[in-house]
Amino acid sequence: MRRHYRQGRGERNSKRNVWVLALFLVMISAASAQGTSVERALQYLSAEVPQWPMKNGCFSCHNNGDGARALYAAGITGPAASTTTWLRAPADWGKGKMDGGSSDKTLALYQFSAALTSAVEAGVLSDRKALRDAARSLAAVQSASGAWRVDDEGEAPGSPVTWGTTLATYFGRRTLLAAGGYDAEVARAEAYLRNVEPRHTPDEAAVLLALPNEPNFRKRAVERFTRMQTSDGGWGPRQSAPAEVFDTALVLLALQAAGEKSLIPRGREFLIRTQQNSGGWPETTRPSGSQSYAQHISTTAWATLALLATDPQRK
Repeated sequence: MRRHYRQGRGERNSKRNVWVLALFLVMISAASAQGTSVERALQYLSAEVPQWPMKNGCFSCHNNGDGARALYAAGITGPAASTTTWLRAPADWGKGKMDGGSSDKTLALYQFSAALTSAVEAGVLSDRKALRDAARSLAAVQSASGAWRVDDEGEAPGSPVTWGTTLATYFGRRTLLAAGGYDAEVARAEAYLRNVEPRHTPDEAAVLLALPNEPNFRKRAVERFTRMQTSDGGWGPRQSAPAEVFDTALVLLALQAAGEKSLIPRGREFLIRTQQNSGGWPETTRPSGSQSYAQHISTTAWATLALLATDPQRK
């Protein structure tokens, strides 16, 4: 799946970031190819994230949503500069031509809002007007149940790009909390997350990410993830399913948020072992084994976020 949005006139004509990007890429290409898994992943994303808008004249949810979140988490701002400029104007996110139907515009709102929230939390953006604008748009599309729905989800687990309703609700609640002033909407989202019956790994991980300090949810998730961890250390979308990078990354992020460390080392080993020579990861697709550049970049971003979050040497 690939969704993209045309650049505004300012971005198309902006060349001020090109030389910054070129200098940054020269610097990182000089680094050893034998660097740590995270270093190689960040080098890869630092090249891929800005190239999409430069080559295609538009911004994507995979590169400039998930990919940018990973760069912000690592404190890398140069390669995400054009994305940051794009994120400053939520009113323009849905104006351009895109692939797919109206549900894609809604999902893009979720994903760009998540990237914007990450930029604010990382200190990349200090003007919170954009965050308030995004929160207002999110509040307008919240369902009566409190969830942010992903229309094409069906019974399949969420993917790195499509997320799924429970994960989208975690992110929507996160943005409204960051913006402030949406107590009623946040309460509805929390009620949904408390009452959802997790069908698969992404659901369970999303609930734990949202409510990491709740003993009952933590106990349920840890018991489930202990049963589901595969012999190679990762997690699949369901019991007895082969491990997938996206599901493993989600579980690691959730366990780290809850302070549950015992299962993390083997999960990290799975991610490090499955990393490609390029620095990216094989895409997690539903069904497994398909090819997708969008899913590849998003999968790589999720794996990078998980390794960053669970690195015992990183403060």
